Amino acid sequence: MFTPEMLESLKKVEANRSANIALEPRRMTAEEKDALLAQFHPDYKTESFEALKVGPNKGDKVPHELAALLQGNSRVLDLDLDLNAPDYDVDVLVIGGGGAGASAAIEADEAGAKVMIATKLRLGDANTMMAEGGIQAADKPNDSPAIHYLDAMGGGHYANVPELLRKLVMDAPGAIQWLNQLGVEFDKAPDGTMITTHGGGTSRKRMHAAADYSGAEIMRTLRDEVLNRGIPVVDFTSAIELILDDEGKAAGAVLLNMETGEHLIARAKTVIIATGGAGRLHYQGFPTSNHYGATADGLILGYRAGAQLLYADTLQYHPTGAAYPEQIFGALVTEKVRSMGAKLINKDGQAFMHPLETRDVAAASIIRECKERGEGVSTGEGEGVWLDTPMIDQIHGEGTLEKRLPGMLRMYSKYDIDIRKVPIVVYPTLHYQNGGLKITPDGMTAVSGLFVAGEAVGGIHGRNRLMGNSLLDVIVFGRNAGQHAAAHAKTVKLGAPTLQHVEKFAKELADAGIDTHTASPQLLPDYRNHKK
Repeated sequence: MFTPEMLESLKKVEANRSANIALEPRRMTAEEKDALLAQFHPDYKTESFEALKVGPNKGDKVPHELAALLQGNSRVLDLDLDLNAPDYDVDVLVIGGGGAGASAAIEADEAGAKVMIATKLRLGDANTMMAEGGIQAADKPNDSPAIHYLDAMGGGHYANVPELLRKLVMDAPGAIQWLNQLGVEFDKAPDGTMITTHGGGTSRKRMHAAADYSGAEIMRTLRDEVLNRGIPVVDFTSAIELILDDEGKAAGAVLLNMETGEHLIARAKTVIIATGGAGRLHYQGFPTSNHYGATADGLILGYRAGAQLLYADTLQYHPTGAAYPEQIFGALVTEKVRSMGAKLINKDGQAFMHPLETRDVAAASIIRECKERGEGVSTGEGEGVWLDTPMIDQIHGEGTLEKRLPGMLRMYSKYDIDIRKVPIVVYPTLHYQNGGLKITPDGMTAVSGLFVAGEAVGGIHGRNRLMGNSLLDVIVFGRNAGQHAAAHAKTVKLGAPTLQHVEKFAKELADAGIDTHTASPQLLPDYRNHKK
């Protein structure tokens, strides 16, 4: 399947494999990393961002694609809705059916609250399901939450909100125990000890995994628990606007049945936004590893209701997205491949960076190798660099890759590429929304009764996330939001439901001279006019 140019390059990769395995590329200095990121990382392309003209973050820069939605027209502006005749009436409304939403719903139910999940696709159709490499937790004798904290703080460029990061690492061992007790089939040694590995930017082996199906296995378990508890799930139904009461407290949401077009009213004493990321907005034209519904809905809904954003200008471009063949362009190639020893190799067969640099540094290094140094591998459809997967069996013994990375092996085998024998071509793919809605440690935004969990939260990871901390935060902050939302629902007294904030926001747009035809949230990506 490879082009003649790729085959010529492949000969050099194979000839240098043994030497590259023995080679230990040095890690970059802090100064070198800063210079690299400033020149090559997409977050530093000033022309790709604009300042918001309205809302709580007026003056802050965000990607153009996100700005258009944050400053778009609400989908309920011209609707005649009876907010006093709800179709659903619950204590806790969870918007989103991924790992964070499911974790929140389980804990709210455990606390005795009447809870419901509304999700625009199906329960489990989420980025959680697509996570592969594992989940971090400092639960081994040579590790500690303090070391985990330092690793994540450094990886986040010291911009992490300390209180949120502290909660993440302190609750991590308990999160693993909770998942294990629910039935997640983590990789374990014969004696029952959990197998852990390194990730980029980690100083200890604390990555717990279920082969390379970690997110799918966690989501399977959470989904079963939600269904076994009888928690109502309204699927194929998007939240298109939050409802507030006349004092500005969260009081529910307007829902849209994606199949029938019917509008429904969900009244709730508390609301949890767990809508995930934004990869399907394809910032700067990048491909994405995200699921089909990742269009930043929660950020738009929360922002229009008055919740602040934090670090909305930072995205994570996973360094190893599939760059060949075209059918899987942008699909995630888990960092676990590199944690097991596979190195990034340029077209001349040379390892050009340490394989476990943080994701932003690794992504920028690959972009530099291709765009500045001319060392990228041309596929005829694009370019990338080699990820030398055959190194894994050569380092650890035959059969290791098949046992530890069955998902990757299967994905490529569909295209007659045996990654045990030949390397793969990778290039950065839009992977994670580092920024999101600002919360306090209990998970609440500045809007009383509005909680957030998972990828829609900003601040936990600073300006760059380490591998394995996303599956961790959906569990830790999902459970956290569910517990606190349930407790809040017991004491809150709601006033009359209103959509006055929508009218107020529309006036702000008009006063700022913004005349737009963009309806927001976007809900689903539109590929009808897509051009290669």
